[in-house]
Amino acid sequence: GEDVGRKLLRMELPVDGNYLLTCGSDKTLRLWSVGRGTLLKTYTGHGYEVLDADGSYDNSQLCSCSSDKTVILWDVATGQVTRKLRGHAGKVNCVRFNEEASVILSGSIDGSVRCWDTRSRKMEPIQILDEARDGISSLKVSEHELLSGSVDGRVRRYDLRMGQLHVDFINSPITCVCFSQDGQCTLTSSLDSSVRLLDKNTGEMLGEYVGHQNKSYKLDCCLSNKDTHVLSCSEDGHVYYWDLVEGSISLKLPVGKGVVQSLSFHPTEPCLLTAMEGSVQVWGAVPEVKEEAAD
Repeated sequence: GEDVGRKLLRMELPVDGNYLLTCGSDKTLRLWSVGRGTLLKTYTGHGYEVLDADGSYDNSQLCSCSSDKTVILWDVATGQVTRKLRGHAGKVNCVRFNEEASVILSGSIDGSVRCWDTRSRKMEPIQILDEARDGISSLKVSEHELLSGSVDGRVRRYDLRMGQLHVDFINSPITCVCFSQDGQCTLTSSLDSSVRLLDKNTGEMLGEYVGHQNKSYKLDCCLSNKDTHVLSCSEDGHVYYWDLVEGSISLKLPVGKGVVQSLSFHPTEPCLLTAMEGSVQVWGAVPEVKEEAAD
């Protein structure tokens, strides 16, 4: 693993899977080359730990959020702050671009999701979603739908086109939400050490995945790139893989001693990123064979 010198670490695999974005308690974001493991750029401008970050579809912009209550829009190439967005009343836990990168969505401990127009000079959000009764822990965007998870134990799905809100109650604080690749299901992890697969439209539970530990930390879950497996971080130093249909554990990946805080699956290939205690690990299904050039 490449040492990136921070205690707290979140990371994202931007759209094409060639770059890796990390952020953490040293107040910075860092952009890395996945293939070479080299640091490409450091982004400095937050006043406190950086809790989440996302890359735009064309890799030209980044957005990030922090315990300093702000959301920052960055220019990738120059490393400059394009805009610093203020309005949340507490630390901002999660941030996402919409698919065109015309809107940034941010979720905070203050219980609100704020929507910011990236092209406007106005400093106010264009919309505030304040249905949650506790902090927002996780956000995902897919086309016209916004998925949010809250410490109040509810998964909220906003249909922004129709102006509708769907709520599913899970009787435990939620740490991560995501859409399945086919868009038919939602995946939710919560502090009862359980990951649940729900039918997006009916709310019916299609699968429950257990065996890992998630009682204290905000940990990631996701689906593999073909929706065949459910993945989750764990507080016991492993990443757990379950067969989506069977619900059985098919792999326990030993990452290290400590809490695996973050994971990200490659959009098209069997490649996984994990983050633990200041380092990022890149996992591949098949080891690459590097041939030495002949003299």
